[in-house]
Amino acid sequence: VYGNFTFGVYESVMETENNFRVMREKASDSAKGKVPAYQTMPMERYNVPVVNLLSYAQRQHERMNFAVAVEVMNDAGYQWRGNSIDISAEGLQVKLSHAANITTGQTIEVFFRGLEEEFSLDKNHGIAYNVLKIIHKNEFLYLMLKRSTDTPNTPFDEFLENFIHGNKRRYKVNMNNTIEAIFNKTVEQFLSPRSPSLPIFIAYEDGKLSPRYAMTNEVNTDILEYWSNEEDTLQVGYLVNFARLAKLVKLPKNERELYVFAFTHLQNEKVYFYSASMQELDKNAALKSVYLGFGSRKASWRVFKLTMTDMSPGQAHAPLSIPDNISSKVKQQNQAPSPRLMARLKSLRFIVHITDITSGSGQRHYSEYKFNRSSLSHLKVFAHPRNRIPAPITTYRYRYHDKRMEKRYLMRSHLLLSLSQTEAQWQGVSEDISVRGLRIELTHEFSGEIDSVVEVGFPALQALTESYDVMQLRYKVININDDKNILHLKALEGELGTSARNFFENLIKKNKAALKTYPEEEDIPGMGHALRCINAKNIPSLAFVMAKDGARYLPQSAIISRRDENVNRIAAHFAADRELNFEFMFRDRNLEAPFIQHGIKQIKVEQLPLRQELYISFDPTRKENKLAIIPRFDTRFVHDETRINFINDAMARGQFIALHVLLTTTGKPDRDMLQAEMNYVSMYAIHKARELEDKIWNIAACVHLVDITDEVLGRYNIEPERIRQNRLFNQQNGANYKTLTPAE
Repeated sequence: VYGNFTFGVYESVMETENNFRVMREKASDSAKGKVPAYQTMPMERYNVPVVNLLSYAQRQHERMNFAVAVEVMNDAGYQWRGNSIDISAEGLQVKLSHAANITTGQTIEVFFRGLEEEFSLDKNHGIAYNVLKIIHKNEFLYLMLKRSTDTPNTPFDEFLENFIHGNKRRYKVNMNNTIEAIFNKTVEQFLSPRSPSLPIFIAYEDGKLSPRYAMTNEVNTDILEYWSNEEDTLQVGYLVNFARLAKLVKLPKNERELYVFAFTHLQNEKVYFYSASMQELDKNAALKSVYLGFGSRKASWRVFKLTMTDMSPGQAHAPLSIPDNISSKVKQQNQAPSPRLMARLKSLRFIVHITDITSGSGQRHYSEYKFNRSSLSHLKVFAHPRNRIPAPITTYRYRYHDKRMEKRYLMRSHLLLSLSQTEAQWQGVSEDISVRGLRIELTHEFSGEIDSVVEVGFPALQALTESYDVMQLRYKVININDDKNILHLKALEGELGTSARNFFENLIKKNKAALKTYPEEEDIPGMGHALRCINAKNIPSLAFVMAKDGARYLPQSAIISRRDENVNRIAAHFAADRELNFEFMFRDRNLEAPFIQHGIKQIKVEQLPLRQELYISFDPTRKENKLAIIPRFDTRFVHDETRINFINDAMARGQFIALHVLLTTTGKPDRDMLQAEMNYVSMYAIHKARELEDKIWNIAACVHLVDITDEVLGRYNIEPERIRQNRLFNQQNGANYKTLTPAE
């Protein structure tokens, strides 16, 4: 079937009846009365619903589950009997037979026949409703109706208000939209703070585009740190400069992306930034070899993907799913952003998402470019002159449930660091302090590892105190950045860390008024939340969350980007309507170290996201999933020749797609943002609230999939025309594959 020995063959062999592992599992499960695990993992297990972040139905009035006999009459006088499903002060849902001749937009009359004996309703004149929507399902019509404002009926309004108020606990309030909204918000809280993309909000004023704001989270803050100079001044405006913004906006909407290669040069303790897009390098082949060959040999080498998306200031509003009249607190939370805030947002038109897609194999490949060192002086054309200050960008921090047990304070003080049981020593400076931890920056690369025990001394602070010895404070290294010069330290537990904890507890206590914390107050209240809502409604890439199911992690729900149609199409290929299927991400599940299952364990130990490239061969004409979608993680390739062979084979049989995959665990949901709606659900259905809580707290990890196909093809020098043909594969082959967009 495959033509030669492949992973597909290996996987099939691993699932045969006479495989020792399968026989062992089968015998064990049989003894326990269980169905073997390998038989309970069909494709459907990887189907998940699509969630449009912060997009859900908001109700102006409470809707009550309400089933009574009704009669519906259209404007031609024809009548049909049916039943109501739910009712509100202004709306009604009715179920009729399929034979009913009613169309959207009509005004119809509804007679509540089931209430006429109990209440004094007019039997000859119905209540006028407008038909908003009709759903055909299981031989029935479901009408979504709204009270007609052209024919008011005050007595019925009063009757309905009293009826709902008096019976909503008896008949139960319909909370489907609120339950959906709570889960929707939870998915946003799991995915947004772990997204690898840094959103830059772009303003359009006086015919000119300029970057204005950035939204940082736990993962993308590395991008800001990279684009900060020796004075800790943000220089990311060099990357999203006016020329690149002008180029992006001129491209077709679904092609607004750039790949930019960057590195830094340190001279006289000053940082110089270099960056060049793929298009800028293609203009000069000789200079391209010098830039890629020299830059990729530096530790500061980075590859960034820039994508531009339209946005609207109106997307800043994300009210609760429940009506204002529930409580004064709900009414306050439902209020639209202030005019002052909207005035600050009014010029914003686009978001440029910056994603670090640097890979080890890609950097090794670029470093093989040959160049003459005498040509290095020509690279100054790609240098960003320090005397040309980039556009200032104000950063806002994504506010999520803070995992820190204590507040951090900004404090810069010279320090000496030594590695226990070695002679190695480093100089550096503290960035922030807390009772139990430090973040420090060293002048040169740290040679220790995570979990190393170090001693830290503060000469300047020692001169100020005689009560404490602060020259040999003991800490454990819990995090190291990629450049190995920024460390996160935690005081040792027990007696060994007592000196560090006691000293900083006393220092903070006595100097609280003078010490600064990380800025929490915004210049305009609600600005960070507004930008967060806008960004959630314009997500840059496909992602999904996972929950643990037995010994495995399985996907639970997904979000999609309206940009990455090719990636969306792969995930939708074997899925039901309004769902995606991520079986291809788990295809290595029977190998010794499957990426997701093994990766989550690694993340829990190292407390760092895991990144990997995934190559995919897609042939939509094949009906068997293992032939239609063939995924290979980058670590499965022996060398570049095998990667190029895979690419060529994929393009010959269909389409090649490359993904930058970021795997990370999730944080805790922010209950403050969910509390009003959770209380509402609990009021009427405590069992549903508990089920929802269990579902939310079971989510443990997430995956972000960034399309990097064109960068990978360019990396291996695939001809531009073949790259274009691969990008347009679906349109050129007349494919009518199912696609999903956030608007659906």
